Amino acid sequence: MSGAVGQLRQAFDQSDGIVHFSRFEIGGVSVQLQGDCCTDVSLVSSLEPFRVAPGKADVEIRVSSVSDLPPASGRPVFDSDTTWDLSECGHEFQFDFNAAIFGDRPFKRLMIDRSFRHGQLLMNQECLDDFPNTVEPLGYPLDELLIMHRLTQEKAIELHGCGIVRPNGTGNLFVGHSGAGKSTTTRLWTSLENVEVLSDDRIIIRRDPNCGLRMYGTPWHGEAMYASPGSAPLARIFVLEHGKGNVVTRLSRSEAVAELFARSFVPFHQHDYLDSALRFLEEVVDSIPVYRYDFEPDERAVRTIFNFHD
Repeated sequence: MSGAVGQLRQAFDQSDGIVHFSRFEIGGVSVQLQGDCCTDVSLVSSLEPFRVAPGKADVEIRVSSVSDLPPASGRPVFDSDTTWDLSECGHEFQFDFNAAIFGDRPFKRLMIDRSFRHGQLLMNQECLDDFPNTVEPLGYPLDELLIMHRLTQEKAIELHGCGIVRPNGTGNLFVGHSGAGKSTTTRLWTSLENVEVLSDDRIIIRRDPNCGLRMYGTPWHGEAMYASPGSAPLARIFVLEHGKGNVVTRLSRSEAVAELFARSFVPFHQHDYLDSALRFLEEVVDSIPVYRYDFEPDERAVRTIFNFHD
């Protein structure tokens, strides 16, 4: 397996004969799969709305099958205790994915360079033979892990929030922990106005040279089931809290950074990732007003924002 790790880039140098490709884009990050057969590059249904034509991509993943995958041999970095773990193997990262039905053996393994641009996804053929049609190459959580880690290399971050675009193009982002009211907020807004909902659970924001900051929908939805490939300029951010009176309070710079960081999806296993995330969030709060919104879950909460002025 160490030879496979050392030949990561060689896998792309020798890919001239590959005839199957699929490409998708989430939050301004494009990912292209390359494989020898159509099943190598199949996309789960949640990624289909984000499919784009094959072409130049930010991240390239070569998919292939191997007879079996031995246990990880690199330096352990992170263990989710559920479905995946991460190791360092020389200059590459190694993500192993596990499921109870496959026992102790990983059913797939992603080896990728530290800039998250070139990777090799190895599918465990022994597992696939035992349980056919149960494994998708880029099924969750690998799709989100890949995007989340690539965002660390850019001026962008994933936040736990719902993104709502009003008919006039104003983009409001409502961030909150699980149970804070993101899906409820989404339902209230859609019942009162013809809005576009980019996501009711996870939004990516990134620097846009044309409009300052832009928010993007993602495939990873919440209870309200909204997941759009669309995007919009970001005007305001509201931190959702259950309260009384629908009170909007402007947050200080430090308060805003702390609140957003607590609701961000950042790989916590690397200190430099945390530092870059905090620096970007400082840029965000310097550009976009951030408010705490103590709200009551009825239509008055929406009308408060309708009538709100910075």
